[in-house]
Amino acid sequence: MIAIFTDFGAQGPYLGQMHAVLHRDAPGVAVVDIFPDLPPFNVKASAFLLPAYSLCLPAGTVCLCVVDPGVGSARRALAAHIDECWYVGPDNGLFGPLLRRATRAEVFDITWRPEQLSESFHGRDLFAPVAARIARGQAVPGERLDPASLVVPDWPDELAEIVYIDIYGNAISGMRASKTARDSRFEVAGRPCQYRRVFADAQPGDVFWYENSNGLVEIAVAEGNAADMLGLEIGDSIRPGEPAAR
Repeated sequence: MIAIFTDFGAQGPYLGQMHAVLHRDAPGVAVVDIFPDLPPFNVKASAFLLPAYSLCLPAGTVCLCVVDPGVGSARRALAAHIDECWYVGPDNGLFGPLLRRATRAEVFDITWRPEQLSESFHGRDLFAPVAARIARGQAVPGERLDPASLVVPDWPDELAEIVYIDIYGNAISGMRASKTARDSRFEVAGRPCQYRRVFADAQPGDVFWYENSNGLVEIAVAEGNAADMLGLEIGDSIRPGEPAAR
């Protein structure tokens, strides 16, 4: 399987062109758009979504990861075998949390370049062909790197920020629920927010947090739109609140 993670979105030609290249270079390999609308240009937010949303993928999956505001610059192109999956994308911090949490990692600098390489669309011209090669079982066309040489920004292990807002207005954070005590209370846009196991445990209009289906802390409003009600945007902070009474 080739799993696509990108900020291109489903509208416009970009995602379709990558699909076309993958079909050309790896015919018969399933291609799935796992997360085609990552926050535009936002490497930090995408970096914390990537580990959570690739957990469900079977071993051997090749993740084509293109959030690349520095396309055409001197940043390196990477292929990384991190634990059970391959990740292909730019060396701009996108793989930072994955590398921090990995039990094993093998990283390559992609040195191959196609005859025709757009200065602004490496997702189609460079990363997709390399992902297709790996999915076909071919060697990475590049040189091995020391993982310590990669761009890994000094971000916290748990990012207490909104990193994505879904169509329901629920606000996903960069914090893993497994690292968050259930009695934790937060302040979101000036409103108190405490844990509920499921939506049905909250009263209509209540602001709460819960563990979403991919293991992240998510802010929601029962039978409502948290983003609209609280005026939330990607990058907004989630602050510690008053501890729950015992």
